[in-house]
Amino acid sequence: MNRKIYSQLSIMMFLQIFVWGSWFVTLGFYLSNIGFSGAEIGTAYLTNNIAAIISPLFIGLVADRFFSADRMMAILHLIGGAVLYYVSGLEGVGAITFGLLFYNACYMPTIALSNAVCFNQMTAPDKQFPKIRVWGTIGWIFAGLLITFVLGTQIENVEATSLPMKMAALGSIILGAYCFTLPNTPPRSKGKKVNLGDIFGFEAFALLKDKSFAIFSVCSLLISIPLAFYYAFANLYLNEIGMTAVAAKMTLGQVSEVGFMLLMPFFFRRLGVKWMLLVGMLAWAFRYVLFAVGDMGSMVSLLYLGILLHGVCYDFFFVTGQVYVDKKADPSIRSSAQGFIAFLTYGVGLALGTSLSGNVVDAFTTDGVKNWSAIWMTPCLIALIVSFLFAISFNDRDKKV
Repeated sequence: MNRKIYSQLSIMMFLQIFVWGSWFVTLGFYLSNIGFSGAEIGTAYLTNNIAAIISPLFIGLVADRFFSADRMMAILHLIGGAVLYYVSGLEGVGAITFGLLFYNACYMPTIALSNAVCFNQMTAPDKQFPKIRVWGTIGWIFAGLLITFVLGTQIENVEATSLPMKMAALGSIILGAYCFTLPNTPPRSKGKKVNLGDIFGFEAFALLKDKSFAIFSVCSLLISIPLAFYYAFANLYLNEIGMTAVAAKMTLGQVSEVGFMLLMPFFFRRLGVKWMLLVGMLAWAFRYVLFAVGDMGSMVSLLYLGILLHGVCYDFFFVTGQVYVDKKADPSIRSSAQGFIAFLTYGVGLALGTSLSGNVVDAFTTDGVKNWSAIWMTPCLIALIVSFLFAISFNDRDKKV
């Protein structure tokens, strides 16, 4: 992979995750500020997961057969940016939720498409992909810093407004235009007969005959359930207990993610897939313990440690999983295999977790006061159970993936 392509892919990944980080982190606090209940906030985040479930329609039916991945990304980001800007001005639970569903239906397919564009140019994905993906993390960090130190200087309590959504919309439109400059990634399944299994990436089902891949798939779905609690409610939690400049401080998690991303080739050699995935799962459980016992007094350091754990939580699970799937899948079904895992994690798993998290928050809320310790211990217990099941079942001994 030459330097020009590396630069192009790095910019693409920066913008791809910048857009997501611009609205996703602060959405829960904004919705709570305009009167959404815990369950309603969960439903709003659920639109992201529903979109992940249906996104294979775009990948399997359209991108893999009729359009190059780069052109499909351009179209989806341009439409999505316009939709998100419109949604940022809406009022009412129903209108905002439906608008977010429409937007996410445009955004979520671009995750798998951006990975496909990257992997199509790589000769050694386990070494090259982390170096590209780290720029997405930097994009997420940049989004949080912009919200706090640029927008926040103009508008008081900016995280409780829709302005971050407008920033994301602008970023999406810029990325949509930039995608027209990316290396061509032609459709892999052009001319093939279309069927429902192919559309949803179910052609990757053949990989489930491999016991390790099957266990990885099931545990990926299950561990995504407790993960949803953090994505939907961490920002709201930290704001409610009195932390300031939360959007910027939460980017400390992405700073640690950058460090661990760069170290991933080393960990691949030393630990192998099983232990990297297991450490990632256990890190989620430990993070929730820290949130459950931390506070803004003498235990404030535990909150920052919980934020900083994001590097292990995300890299060791999601990024390791993406590389593992790329290695396991035949080149002819790699896009479908990545789409299938995205379907299980970002789709089904996080959908279940998002629905559960909103109801758990409401269940532990009395007279408007949330019992955050009880709330955070719920996903902690789920993560521990899944980690145990994975540890005793997954037997992939390949140190190099």
